Amino acid sequence: MIFEDIISYISMDSEENARLFVSRIIDSVETMVLFPYSGRIVPELNNELIKEKVFNNYRIIYRIKDNVMEVARVLHSARELPELG
Repeated sequence: MIFEDIISYISMDSEENARLFVSRIIDSVETMVLFPYSGRIVPELNNELIKEKVFNNYRIIYRIKDNVMEVARVLHSARELPELG
């Protein structure tokens, strides 16, 4: 399930909750930009340049390359991590 799918799923119940979820994810990412190395290494990948931050039941997985942080996936923690490509 990609980020847009998560938002669509939440909005079926409540558009306000979907907006709030997006806002909180963005807030988390903005904090991560300031401290990109503070996230934990993704256990399945064991690569020090691919990290994650957990927000509620969602994993925000990102990679660091040339001092740039790129969000690779946002997925529910119960889901299996797909290939990052």
